[in-house]
Order: sequence, then C-alpha cells, then structure tokens
Amino acid sequence: MSQPQEATAPPLHSVSVAGVVVREDGRLLAIRRADNGTWELPGGILELAETPEAGVAREVLEETGIHVEVGELTGVYKNMTRGVVALVFRCKPSGGAERTSAESTAVSWLTPDEVNEWMSEAFAVRLLDALDDNGPHVRSHDGRQLLTP
Repeated sequence: MSQPQEATAPPLHSVSVAGVVVREDGRLLAIRRADNGTWELPGGILELAETPEAGVAREVLEETGIHVEVGELTGVYKNMTRGVVALVFRCKPSGGAERTSAESTAVSWLTPDEVNEWMSEAFAVRLLDALDDNGPHVRSHDGRQLLTP
C-alpha cells in the first residue's frame, strides 16, 4: 500500500513587466528608482486583470510620463532570489514628456554604454537584449548578476 503524498503549497511567483523604450536616436529610457536609488528600466507588477502589453504601457507612463507603443517580447528574466518573473517588451515612444513620479527620482535617455555603466548586470542585459533580433532571451539572475545555467 502506498503512502499518501503530502500536499505541498504551489510556488509563489510574481509576474512583472517592463518596457525597453528605444528612441529614434538609439537612446534607451531609464529611471532611477526612488526606493533604492538604482537605475533600471521602467516597469512593475502586472495586475491580475491586465494583459502584459497593457501593463507595460501603464507602468512606463506612470513612472516616466512617456506614452509607448508596445512591440515584441524581447526577454523573460527570473530573479531567483525573490521569485519574480519579468516579461520585457521593446517599445517606441509615442508622446508625453519625461517626468519623475513617486517611484522614480530621475528619468533619462541613456546610450548603451551608459546602460552598462549605470546599471547592474541583471538590469542592463534587459535593455541590451532588446536591441538585438536574436530573442526572446531567457535569463536568470540573483538581483544583480546573471546566473549561468
């Protein structure tokens, strides 16, 4: 007779979305987060009744003041430490004006070199991955650095 299996709780994951907003001159939209001062791409937690594309447009607008046209998925990134899965989309700016918010203390258009200089590897790679056509990319990280499979 087999032993009954213990019920295990399902893993707890959070899904976030982010937009890599690429201007015509190749510069990339970034924010300096109000909570920890790090530079990242605009994004946040996907709401339950929201499509990923709608979530990206909402988050970018809320954090930067920029309206976007959401394009293709460029990557899926999992923070193994926090259990957050991020869906990242390439976007084009379609209006609005840069402004900070309760979540951002600065908004800037960065060159790819500035992205590498100002951001941790786990976030810089999201913007740089969106610039190539070999995606979508799937990567795992610890919140700062990429993890090798």
